[in-house]
Amino acid sequence: MIVISYNAFIVMVSILVAMLASFTALDMAGRVAISTGKTAKFWLLGGGFAMGIGIWAMHFIGMLSMSMSRVMYYSPALTVISAAIAVCASIFALWLVCQGELPLRRLMGGALIMGTGVAAMHYTGMAALMFTHGIVWLWGWVAASVVIALVASGVALWLAFNLRDSTSSRVIVLRFGASGVMGLAIAGMHYTGMMAAEFPLHSHSTQAGVNGNWLMILVTVVAITILGIMLVVSMLDARMQARTFMLASSLAEANRELAQLALHDNLTRLPNRILLEDRLEQAINKASRERSHFALMFMDLDGFKAVNDAFGHHIGDNLLIGVTERMNQQMNGYYTLARPGGDEFVLLLEIDDPNDAAAMADKLVKAIDRPFTISRYELTVSLSIGIAVYPDDGIDERELMFNADAAMYHTKNNGRNGYTFFQPSMNTQAQSQLQLNNDLWQAMDNNELRLFYQPKYCAPRGPILGFEALLRWQHPTRGLLMPDHFLPMAEKTGMIVNIGHWVINEACRQLRQWHLQGHPHWSVAVNLSALQFEQSALVETVIDALAKYEIPPELLTLEVTETTAMRDPDESVRILTELTQFGVKASIDDFGTGYSSLLYLKRLPASELKIDRAFVHELQHQTEGATIVSAIVALAQSLQLKVVAEGVETAEQQAFLTGLGCNTLQGYLLGKPIPPEKIGELNNFVDENNGLTAGF
Repeated sequence: MIVISYNAFIVMVSILVAMLASFTALDMAGRVAISTGKTAKFWLLGGGFAMGIGIWAMHFIGMLSMSMSRVMYYSPALTVISAAIAVCASIFALWLVCQGELPLRRLMGGALIMGTGVAAMHYTGMAALMFTHGIVWLWGWVAASVVIALVASGVALWLAFNLRDSTSSRVIVLRFGASGVMGLAIAGMHYTGMMAAEFPLHSHSTQAGVNGNWLMILVTVVAITILGIMLVVSMLDARMQARTFMLASSLAEANRELAQLALHDNLTRLPNRILLEDRLEQAINKASRERSHFALMFMDLDGFKAVNDAFGHHIGDNLLIGVTERMNQQMNGYYTLARPGGDEFVLLLEIDDPNDAAAMADKLVKAIDRPFTISRYELTVSLSIGIAVYPDDGIDERELMFNADAAMYHTKNNGRNGYTFFQPSMNTQAQSQLQLNNDLWQAMDNNELRLFYQPKYCAPRGPILGFEALLRWQHPTRGLLMPDHFLPMAEKTGMIVNIGHWVINEACRQLRQWHLQGHPHWSVAVNLSALQFEQSALVETVIDALAKYEIPPELLTLEVTETTAMRDPDESVRILTELTQFGVKASIDDFGTGYSSLLYLKRLPASELKIDRAFVHELQHQTEGATIVSAIVALAQSLQLKVVAEGVETAEQQAFLTGLGCNTLQGYLLGKPIPPEKIGELNNFVDENNGLTAGF
């Protein structure tokens, strides 16, 4: 027999190729498992081809590692057939491990088929050696190599199946270890099979086939190239899929957040108006289909605005959260609690009869009536509820909401802190309010708003120092309406901002007229609403109006209520400072009715304080009112601010306020609000130091 030796370097190359093929097989299994459609087919066929070529290359490189005294030649046909067998066996293996499960019976069957394929590939490749007298086989070693092939195939299939589903770093490390085990097993099968082959001494290779030296170089380069390309493509695909997965996860999370923001109130996390409308539509469809009932409760907090104004938005927001928690604690069954906005809540509740709605409304009213402890404050609000029942009180969303809202306002008008079921008679008042709201939108366009002027006197009785302009609405059918009939509505709908801008411009226009009539020293003051004061365009609006009507800034005074100024003290200081630096004067209106800090009051760039009429009215009834007014006057004088007292209706009030040191008085005792064309009828009208004050 011919003495055979092995080239150690080539043996190591063959083992490394086996390991590389094994790692490629494990990675391809992962790619096929997470892919679908044409992509899965690509990875199955491409991966099977690469893995088969790798295993085949390992066997041929191992055969080429044999060192004999002659050059070996190989049959091209059998060489190609052996490669085809390896590729087919690899494709089958990938397909098998990517099934949903791999029970023991299927694993054993797969190991039998794949092991037989590997053995067939090996011995077909051995048969490709072109020797004159062929190969002498030692069948014991042949049997051992087949057993190793079967066992190695079973282990390979089990490892590939269990390491296919993850791309985590831990699994990748396990794949490296598994590829080493599989590579050594494949190499063990090969070299055991090589032990089964002996070559007679008188045999010699024919030169009709492919030169073994060139074949070794070709097989090594081609196999490593194919395996490398497939492995790089697979890793790039894995990275892209990981990034795609991260992007998809981020996108899904962003969509969830957007849906939360779009459909839920950001403060209380309750459904907002959009989601409420959808839930209401679903409730109507279900009740109509099942001929059942549900109640729609429109709820409004009584006294919330006072809390919000007195303690600030932060406390108000925490109060709304506390109200939401208490409401949810009372709920059971199928319901939707929503917050359309502000201090309004809406409840959709499935009921069997109206008594169920009444019981729930009573529980909610009693729950909210208990004091809330927010920060260090004990706050009290109440709940007014209007109830509409489907289908008796409405058959569509708009009608139900409108009728529940009408019932809620009926509750408010009858003492608040309770609930009322809708009655058809309530529609008259609701329709009237709705029509008034629609008319208000057209009021400025139709030139229906008016400014009336009330004189302000130097204490005790003159001369006239200025006027306060009070807003009126000359309604085409209802006559002259006072502010309390339409300003709350304007504030609720946001129309107050446009109205406030109109007041600024109209007051400046009127002042310009008086200047042209020969009174260049008169001034005008404008009372700003809370919502208008929060607008970013306020400073620009004031400056534009002054420029348009050629009014010197020092002749305009802006009146801001104490409550408005204290809603956001830092922002109030910033806005008023910006305006006063331009030259405009500032006045703190209704002082004493809000919740203010002396620190912020000192920082506010105001030139005067106005004592609220409520304190002036109390002067004739009790001494506490006199004490408060005295304290306000003393405070203003210490801060070097002028003092204006409004609501003076008796001579006693006039004398008392003058004695305290009030600079300016106004009230019905001295003069009622009148239209601008009648100002000339007032006594002491002509005075070089006169001024005019305009506001709501």
